[in-house]
Amino acid sequence: MFVLFYSGFIESEGYGTVNYFTKHPQLSDELIRSEISLTGVDFAGIRNGVEHTPKDQYCADRGVFVIENLCNLEKLLHIDEFTVNTYPMNFSDVTGLPCRVIAEVVKNEAIL
Repeated sequence: MFVLFYSGFIESEGYGTVNYFTKHPQLSDELIRSEISLTGVDFAGIRNGVEHTPKDQYCADRGVFVIENLCNLEKLLHIDEFTVNTYPMNFSDVTGLPCRVIAEVVKNEAIL
C-alpha cells in the first residue's frame, strides 16, 4: 500500500527556501507507524528538525520508503486510478536515495 500527501507546500513556499526546509507540514507518529510501504509528500520530510533523520531511519528499518519533495501532486487529486512508479537515479554527493517518480494515469482506456 502507498499513500501520497498533497499539501500544496512545495508550490506555495517554493523548493529550497529556509521555510521550505524548516516550517513544512509533518506527519503524526501514529501515521508514520502505520503499515504503508511507500509514503510520498510534497514537502521536505515526514518530520522536520532533529526528528527528520531518525523518522526516516525508523521507516527504512521497516521497509517503508519515504519520497519527499514531490511536485505536481495536485494533478492526481481527482484521478480515480493511477499507478506510481519510482526509478532510482545515480547522483554522487547527495543525501537520501534520489529517484524519478512517474504517475501513470489511465483515462478513457488510454495512458496519459
